[in-house]
Order: sequence, then C-alpha cells, then structure tokens
Amino acid sequence: MEDESRKLFHMPEELSSNAHVKSFEEYQRLYKWALDDPEDFWGKMADQELDWYKKWDRVFFCDKEAYIHRWFEGGKLNVSYNCLDRHLEDGRKDKIAFIWEPDEPGEARTYTYQELYEEVVKFANVLRKYGVKKGDKVCIYLPMIPELPIAMLACARIGAPHSVVFGGFSADALRDRILDCEAKTLICSDISYRGGKAIPLKPNADAALEECPEVKTVFVVKRGEDTAEMKENRDHWWHEEISAPDIKSECEPEQMDAEDPLFILYTSGSTGKPKGVLHTTGGYLLYAALTHKWIFDIKDEDVWWC
Repeated sequence: MEDESRKLFHMPEELSSNAHVKSFEEYQRLYKWALDDPEDFWGKMADQELDWYKKWDRVFFCDKEAYIHRWFEGGKLNVSYNCLDRHLEDGRKDKIAFIWEPDEPGEARTYTYQELYEEVVKFANVLRKYGVKKGDKVCIYLPMIPELPIAMLACARIGAPHSVVFGGFSADALRDRILDCEAKTLICSDISYRGGKAIPLKPNADAALEECPEVKTVFVVKRGEDTAEMKENRDHWWHEEISAPDIKSECEPEQMDAEDPLFILYTSGSTGKPKGVLHTTGGYLLYAALTHKWIFDIKDEDVWWC
C-alpha cells in the first residue's frame, strides 16, 4: 500500500509562477538565509514588509539565562497605521478590507480600507474621550461581528493592549481574565447569537463585573431588539458614542516601541488557571505579515476566508 505521507503533489505552473515563493529552491535559499544570518534576514523582512516611524537599534537581543528576548529593539511603529493608514496612500483605500457574512440575524457588511479606517479612528477617539491611554488594558467580550476587529485596531491605534475573551465563555471566565490582565475598560454586546438562539452577553458581563471594581467603563454594541440594562455612568452604547458630535475624524496613532505589548490572549483554562500569553508589537506584526504572504500566498486580488 502506498504511503500517503510520501506522495508528491506538483503545483500547477500557473499557480507556482505567480506565487510569492516560486520554487522549492527559492524556499531553500530563504530558509538557509534565515538560519545562517537571522539578524540580516529578519532585519530585511521588517524593512520590506512594515512601515516604521523609527528603525531599530538592533534586530534581536537574547539573554537565555534571564529568559529575556527582544525583537527590533528601539524601533517605533503602530499596528493600526500598518493595517490601515498606509493603504490609504498606496492605491488600496477603495479596495475591500473585509467582508462580514453573518451566520445569524443581520445583513452582510463590507468595509473598504477607507471605511474601516474611519470606524477605527472614531472608536479610538471614543476610548480616549473616556480616559483610555497608552498602556491601559481593554477587555473585549464580543461575538464575531465587525465591531470586534474595529475595537482591536482602535486599541492598537492608541497603544492600549487588548485581551479578547471568547463570547461563549461564562461570567466566571470573563471575570478571571479581566482581573488577571487588570483591565479597566470592557467592550461587550447586549446579546450574541449561537445556533439560532440569542445568548445574553450583557448580563454575563454584569455578573462578571460585580467582582471587578476596577472596571469603570463599559461599551455595549447593540444587536438585539430589547434594551439591555445599562448602569449609569459606567455603561455606554457603542452606536451613540461613535456618532457623538465631539468625536473627531482624525486620531494620530501612538508611536509604539516594537517590544510594547499589543495583546494578551489567554489559554482555555481546561487544565488549570488560564495563562495570559503576551504578544508584542513589532515581532507579532511581522510574523502575521509574512505568514499571509508566504504561507497563504495572499495577493491583492485574493479573498481570504477565515
């Protein structure tokens, strides 16, 4: 019987000729370069793929005994700028940035880079209006709706590390993650939909916040017909805040150090206390950019499904 693991599948010529890495030989050259001279390799990749306010002083520092490693030390950049602003200047501003296809009540939505930029800037200014500043933690407890990536990019724009908590988690799970990352701001929705049923996210959030006294501000995305119970001076409707007359249409991105925290993602907690995994700005962004370029082979004309 033929060993399936050793089968060779040859790529069609049309596909390989248009790929970012066009041959196995080219892949081997890149791989050897990364192994032989990682500082030169990753420095060139960071220079090619990302926009920087200031270049790094050194590509990589590692102290194995102290368990310290730093990438692009001294470099300054912003994730929101790299994901949005630069595409307003390179001819992509009217291209579709993402398409939302709901598997629940609601109509599909599309956002061009320009439209997404405008939404992110507005919510970033809402966060600043309510005192969120560089270094403050923001917890995001939302279903898979466009406001989720908008909130993530808005946090990155003002330098506030975010922590996304799966919308299917309980109030207890939400409470534990808020307390651990020391978040003072929460973003949630009134309800979510799962399997055709409405799940009350806001009551879960309220229950979690009974034991999170440091959370002073909650933004609520309205999805349902019924009005959620809103706590005065703490809870604010997303749609009302982004359309307020004092919300500006410009928001200068924070210049972040490459090693500044970008987000905290927690393990499931199924085998013990959830552990927060911290990703920093420069290294994570370069990893994401090269993964999409080389592994998924994404090009301007492609639609990437997630």
